[in-house]
Amino acid sequence: MSPGLVFEKSRTRTCATSRVGYGRILCFCEHRRYIPCWEEKSHSGDFRGGKTLVWQDYIPENIQQRYEVRDYHHAATILANDFRGECKEVCGALLGFQITTSDITAKGGNESAIPKKFSAILRPLGWKEEKLQANLVIDDKTVSSDTHRIDYVKGRVALDVEWNSKDQTFDRDLYAFRTFFEFGKISVAVLITRSEQLNPIFGKLGVMGKYGASTTHVGKLWPRLDASRHGGCPVLVFGITPASITDWKG
Repeated sequence: MSPGLVFEKSRTRTCATSRVGYGRILCFCEHRRYIPCWEEKSHSGDFRGGKTLVWQDYIPENIQQRYEVRDYHHAATILANDFRGECKEVCGALLGFQITTSDITAKGGNESAIPKKFSAILRPLGWKEEKLQANLVIDDKTVSSDTHRIDYVKGRVALDVEWNSKDQTFDRDLYAFRTFFEFGKISVAVLITRSEQLNPIFGKLGVMGKYGASTTHVGKLWPRLDASRHGGCPVLVFGITPASITDWKG
């Protein structure tokens, strides 16, 4: 038996488990399963009918109900199992985030009060802006230099918020994720932006012109991710929906 390997019994099966990296628990039977970050209970042999787990198994249901979610390169699995502390803080920020119709109609793009709500939650927890500078040197002479910035980084987890910037900002964000990942600075990234489900509300509030088609929302993000502009970096996307608006009655 391998070191650290433990057999755990349930009423229906016996599973061999072991802790792998960052406190991760891995089941070695045919029902391979990792324990989500918010589950404090020990491995119990609950494999949800033996089905293959997808990102929904790693994101709490109350977050799934409030956000439009997409997962690229198993980002949810990596975040929930390898970075449990950061996962809990991201989930806490998503649940703590609330906006009003006044926030939506107020002036300002990505510098409005809405992205700052995430800063108010994440900055005190140690999420800081980080930059990476890459220089191209030929014969001891720097011929070009690129600087990449990510708004929130903690440990090996990156996070950016794009509420109402020009949609080209996504190119910058995804390239930054890719560069940080390829240089070994991060292992997974989270990107929070608007869901297109907000558009009917913008129309009723008379601010659809402010939130135009060329601004940051999931409709502009999906094609970029599907084209792998993030390279091999795992990316987890949360689209803000009307469920986060506290005073909207429909």
